[in-house]
Amino acid sequence: MCLAVPLKVIKVTGTMAIAELEGISREISIALTPEVNAGDWVLVHAGYAIQRINNEEARETLRLLEGLHESNSK
Repeated sequence: MCLAVPLKVIKVTGTMAIAELEGISREISIALTPEVNAGDWVLVHAGYAIQRINNEEARETLRLLEGLHESNSK
């Protein structure tokens, strides 16, 4: 299964960005989403931001992913 994870963009430099979730940051490519700015939420798959999303969508997706994790932990 392929999964895209929401991350918050912290810094943009050209076609690359630093994005984070819960204190863990990583470098991602924003070549596919050139409209992205620092402070935006993006869906990241295989190191690429594939879509910009709003805060509500990010939080809802994270809530659903956490629920999946919890149900698989039982």
